[in-house]
Amino acid sequence: MTSSDKHEEFDVVAGASAPGFTPAEAQELGDRVNNRSQRPTSEAFKEFMASSWAPAEPVQHERDEVAEHAAARRSAVSAQFPNERLVIPAGPHKVRSNDTDYRFRPHSAFAHLSGLGVDHEPGAVLVFEPVEDGSGDHGSGHEATLYFKPMAGRDTQEFYADARNGEFWIGPRPGLQEFSQRLGLRTEDSGALEVAVTKNAGPVEFGGTRIRLLREVDLDVDALVDTSRINTTVDLETSDAYDGELAEALSELRLVKDAWEIAQMRVSVAATIAGFHDVVAVLPRAAEHARGERIVEGAFFARARLEGNDLGYDTIAASGNNATVLHWIRNHGAVRRGDLLLLDAGVEADSLYTADITRTLPVTGEFSPTQRKIYDAVLAAADAAFAVVRPGIRFRDIHTAAVRVLAEHLDDWGLLPVSLEEALEETGQHHRRWMPHGTSHHLGLDVHDCAQAKRELYLDGVLEPGMVFTIEPGLYFKNEDLAVPAEFRGIGIRIEDDVLVTEDGAENLSAALPRTAEEIEQWMQGIWSS
Repeated sequence: MTSSDKHEEFDVVAGASAPGFTPAEAQELGDRVNNRSQRPTSEAFKEFMASSWAPAEPVQHERDEVAEHAAARRSAVSAQFPNERLVIPAGPHKVRSNDTDYRFRPHSAFAHLSGLGVDHEPGAVLVFEPVEDGSGDHGSGHEATLYFKPMAGRDTQEFYADARNGEFWIGPRPGLQEFSQRLGLRTEDSGALEVAVTKNAGPVEFGGTRIRLLREVDLDVDALVDTSRINTTVDLETSDAYDGELAEALSELRLVKDAWEIAQMRVSVAATIAGFHDVVAVLPRAAEHARGERIVEGAFFARARLEGNDLGYDTIAASGNNATVLHWIRNHGAVRRGDLLLLDAGVEADSLYTADITRTLPVTGEFSPTQRKIYDAVLAAADAAFAVVRPGIRFRDIHTAAVRVLAEHLDDWGLLPVSLEEALEETGQHHRRWMPHGTSHHLGLDVHDCAQAKRELYLDGVLEPGMVFTIEPGLYFKNEDLAVPAEFRGIGIRIEDDVLVTEDGAENLSAALPRTAEEIEQWMQGIWSS
């Protein structure tokens, strides 16, 4: 019995005397989660439960703003895979513990092509059906249909007995007609999915239709497609390569954002900046608690849920030496006066687009001379990276500009064991001891967006207007690092902003958040004084 079956089971035992009781040794393990249940099962209850509900009022829904943008994205995908069926699952619920699930979030490629954000439709699947070129949606070679399970009526047992899908448990959600009207997409009950995916499937050379699948998103859909391939003697190894090409194409499609996506990035950045303000406001309280990092984390999370869908990623609220741990997300440490707090956080908007911003803040509101010296070096590296951003340069050039400035400062401080030029050579890289990560990554639906893109389009790619990425140099001097002066140890500093490539340069989307040491001190004092 699957996890889904557990949630959908409703005719369950309430005790040894319940109708249908089965001995413990005969009861399936998957069913035992329901042993705590005491739901009524009498026919009188079922009849009464199905009666006296107000009828749903018919509503005509306006087209979502994203609909035309999503349609253009689907047309772009269609052009790459003529005469092939494309299957893009949203993904299922994921169990957190026993019979409780994580909040659902669809796969980013599904969200990008459907226009659906927030927590709509676990188990949904978007299917591109090949048609004669030019006769499909928006003049493309495919007709796209969104398959999902519509919510059961109030006259069904599922309404009150299905804890995962029933409206009594999870509330109402849009139906087939509403999504069709809002998204400009055909919609069908998921009961028709198997036929839609497998019909006429088979080797192209024998007149069959090739299926490309976004794999490892929904294991049930993987099994459906793989079974079809086996039954029609399609080579599985070759099919895996075809599936990989689809994943690659869907990732590369997001390298350049459209106008709607950029607007969503601005929404996410604005909410994130508000979250940073909230964190500064609670810093004095955090400094009084043994787990002050959790107070910081909680303050930002509250803003993410208030203004967005969720966090874009687990917040890094790293104080003191924890700031030298690149992905410190335990956040159980103290926030001590005199230390720095490295806050790396982003709000995910309801559209699922996320910001990714980092500021390093003095807990007392004032940098020490050593802290300021290191901070200014990181800021200089960030500014150098910003200065080179424009259409036509390569993505890797941003990193080169930033780390050279960091290396120059490390050389000035006498920390490099070789000359500056030796360190900068590929055979050297000694300066990377204190900044081992990259300076930039693409940003969008995923915090590390476009991750399946080819190297020549990502690291070696040429910048175009509409690209959005981070600039985030840092320096990290661990407590146990004997290669640096004692006053440097325990200091980790990163400055990260979100950048939009424009027609003639770059826009710092997060420029409203103070960046210089002086601006940060003034900003923090202003929050506390108010």
